[in-house]
This record gives sequence, structure tokens and C-alpha cells, in this order.
Amino acid sequence: MLFNIKGRVKPLFFISGVAMAQGLYYSLNDYFRKKYNCRVQRVAVSLPFTCPHTQADGSGGCTYCLQGSKPKGADAKVPLAEQIKKGISAAGKRYGKSVKYIIYYQSYTNTNAPLEELKRVYDAAFNHEDVIGISVGTRPDCCGDGVLKLLESYCGRGTEIWIELGLQSANDRTLERINRRHTAADFIDTVQRVKKAGLMTAAHIMIGLPGETEEDFIRTAELIASLKVNAIKIHPLHIMDGTALGDEFKRSPFKVLKLEEYVKVLADIAEILPPDMIMMRFTSEANEGVLLAPDYCRPEFKNTIKDMFIAELNKRGTKQGSKYRL
Repeated sequence: MLFNIKGRVKPLFFISGVAMAQGLYYSLNDYFRKKYNCRVQRVAVSLPFTCPHTQADGSGGCTYCLQGSKPKGADAKVPLAEQIKKGISAAGKRYGKSVKYIIYYQSYTNTNAPLEELKRVYDAAFNHEDVIGISVGTRPDCCGDGVLKLLESYCGRGTEIWIELGLQSANDRTLERINRRHTAADFIDTVQRVKKAGLMTAAHIMIGLPGETEEDFIRTAELIASLKVNAIKIHPLHIMDGTALGDEFKRSPFKVLKLEEYVKVLADIAEILPPDMIMMRFTSEANEGVLLAPDYCRPEFKNTIKDMFIAELNKRGTKQGSKYRL
């Protein structure tokens, strides 16, 4: 099958309409298949937590955030045990019996509660025999030593104990503009403490934040590469109605990356990452009915972005890690 991008036609191999990466980048599926020789499915759940700086001063949290980035269909009002059971059941019906699971505590800040409460919700994951670990989404300023010690205690119960840390940008001016209320130095310190605790680490970054240039995007990726975290999630900025950033955009629209521009930056970043760093994801989908821009941050573009990314690497004759420097 052929794929056309900017007038160049490249051959790609497809399974169910999705281009095969052929070793061009190291995906989460690659990692799981290599380690477990079976499918490992992440089951996203929502907790009734919020973010610490929103509580502290009523500032509204990060300017781009809408309702804590809840996974589709997730409702923190539903008992956690029911969310886990439902997610495992749905995945089992889709992928069969030989599936292992990681419970992903996704929305808001999933370390923002007393340790006793955190232990209760993390314990709930291991009530299922096919669960091999947990992944906890949080912030650099909400990972005290007590939290890390608690998560470290699960290393004997599961083989995959992850902390996913939001950085978004290595530029402190950008972090201030989007109201992150932590610095790049805070992120670095937290990553070092997480690694010392023996936990797996995933870093979240955003491409296309207002006021940033490609130089900023690359500097952020270079920081992640230098820290040698286990995985990276790259999100194209999507602007949603009902957020502070959405209000800013409607008042005075700022430049957003075109799809081709985003794919180019994505390939640039992949080239400088360590070849064994998992690229967990590089797409992002807005909640239905609230997306203001860009239009490719919709579910139907997920495979398109992947195909274009692979085509761009093929065009360059390059792959993840090609320009990585120790």
C-alpha cells in the first residue's frame, strides 16, 4: 500500500489499516511483547482526587486542562473496584484470555491524598490475578518521599510499577504561563528520586504550547533524553473550550502547529531519544464537542498521525535514536 505525504509516495505495510513501524521506534507494545510474550493492556480508571495547586489558591489549575483529562467513559463516582472489573472484562472480551493488565490511575493527580487512602486505591488493583502492575499519573510537586516509599512497597507484588510525571515543557517561562506551578528543576529532582526508589518513570511533554518554538520542543526532549526515563508520552497541544487556554485562544488566537509541522517535530524528537526509551504515545484526543484547535486532535486522526510519522522517518532514512548522544 502507498502513502502520500507532501507529494512523495512511500510504501508502507498495513495491518487493519495501521502502518507497521518495522523497528523505526520503540513502542509500548514492543516493550510488553518482548518482556512478557503476550498482550499487556492498560486499564484506565478515575479517582475522586483533584490537583494540589487548584486546591491551594483556586487558580483553576493548568490553563489547558479540562476536568483532569478523564479517560472516555470514566466516572470517579463509580466505585474503583467496579471500574477495574469493567475495564478488565472489556479487554478480555476483545483480546482473549492470555492478557495481562496494568491499572492506570489517569485523571487529575493520583498521589494527591493521604497515604492511607492511596494505599487503599493502589491495593485494589492487585485483587485481580492477571494484574501485573500499576501506573500512577501525577505531578513533580506531589511526589513526596512517603508516596515513593509506598509505591516502592508494591515492587514485590507487581513487575510494572510506574509513575507518570507531567513536565510539558523544560522552559520555566512556559510553565509559568500555563500555570503549572512547578519548575523544570522540580521535575528533574523528582525523576531522580523516583529512579532511586526503583520505580519505572514516564515523562509527559506537550508540543505546540503557546509562545514556544521548535527550539523549545527539542530542548524539552533533550532534557528527557538526558534523564533516561523509561518512557515518554508526547502530546500535541489541543485547545479545549471551557479552559483558560481556550478563553485565551478565542480572545486572541495564537499559532497552532499544522499536522505536517507536528509530524516533523515528532520525527525530530524521536531521532534524539535513546533507542530503548519507550514512546508510549504521540497522539492526543480531545473530549467530544469541546475541541477548538487543532483539528487533528480527534480520535479519527490517531492512525493518520502514526502513519505520517512512520512515513517521515522512512523519507529521512532514520529512526528513533539515530541522533541520540550519550
